[in-house]
Amino acid sequence: MAFPLGALVTTSLLFLVAFPLPNVHAKVSSSWSHAAHNMAGRRNKIVDLEHHHPVFGPGPWKQAHATFYEGGSGTFGGACGYEDVVKDGYGLDTAALSSVLFNHGQTCGACYEIKCVNSPQWCKAGQPSIFVTATNLCPPNYAQPGDNGGWCNPPRQHFDLAKPAYLKIAAYKAGIVPVQYRRVACKKQGGIRFTITGNPYFNLVKVWNVGGAGDITGVQVKGNKKQINWTNLKRNWGQKWETNAMLVGRH
Repeated sequence: MAFPLGALVTTSLLFLVAFPLPNVHAKVSSSWSHAAHNMAGRRNKIVDLEHHHPVFGPGPWKQAHATFYEGGSGTFGGACGYEDVVKDGYGLDTAALSSVLFNHGQTCGACYEIKCVNSPQWCKAGQPSIFVTATNLCPPNYAQPGDNGGWCNPPRQHFDLAKPAYLKIAAYKAGIVPVQYRRVACKKQGGIRFTITGNPYFNLVKVWNVGGAGDITGVQVKGNKKQINWTNLKRNWGQKWETNAMLVGRH
């Protein structure tokens, strides 16, 4: 029997979120006052880490190239599952990553500092940095060589920036520029947020507004009063995680 994809609201759930750092995890709880399955909408929950958030320091500078692509708040988050990057708090300073950096969606939500270098003709004066969030995939184009059109082909590390972000560091006419980049901590406020959609037999959880590392490598869920064991969620795509566990009425 088919069921519509609607909003799942449960009285109380615990989420266990794993970050891409050794020996780092944090347990977060999320509570609701109602239980329902319907198509009326979806609920977002704001949660705080129960343990101290790990310190995520900047990574080493690396070399890459950057291009830009057109779009809007509803399209810049496609491959990561962010339906609207502005409403989700990422703004338009976002980037689509080449598949090497995208890593099958695991890097969704990660933050980077990027600056245009070694191109005085096209880099903006003073080589300003931009800080962008990884929200999309730049797919390979094997019909073109990696150094002439196939910019996102493996093994290239490449950033296809949202046009508003690109124009902060380089001239429009350049098209493609050399850049330096490094991973940096994501600065978010309000705690990790979850958007849960589904039906009694399938639940899809979007994890967003993640500070620090920004990306998530694992999610578990269980009832707050130990009515069910910890259940591993499987990455569906980007930062959308799925489970077939029956969570209706779990508290």
